Amino acid sequence: MIRGFLQRFMYGRYGWDQLGLFLMVLCWIFYLVFFFTGWLVLDLLFVALWVVVLYRMFSRQIAKRQAENRRFLQLVHPITQKVRMMRTIYRDKEHRYFRCPNCGQQLRVPRGKGRITVTCRSCGVSFEQKS
Repeated sequence: MIRGFLQRFMYGRYGWDQLGLFLMVLCWIFYLVFFFTGWLVLDLLFVALWVVVLYRMFSRQIAKRQAENRRFLQLVHPITQKVRMMRTIYRDKEHRYFRCPNCGQQLRVPRGKGRITVTCRSCGVSFEQKS
């Protein structure tokens, strides 16, 4: 019964997305820091962010919310891409990773082959590296 009510209520509303989740986490971080420090400014930030999160979630202006989320993802994309690449390099013990000096493309070669010539698949530049 409650599930049906919530489904009907949320019909035509925006709901959750990556920006909303980010704002929610930031909101609760502000609250936890306020809880331990007592700084009133953080409590006001918590309330303001909470209002923004609820407004975005219950909004019927879906195109505007999607545009906001798209801009947020474009802003955060280089950071997430860098973190994913660092995680891949850390986990992959069988390969070494290099950047092409010409175009910056990420290149992967097997470890332990000594000094090898690496050829970039994107631009065709060859350079020597120790694997």
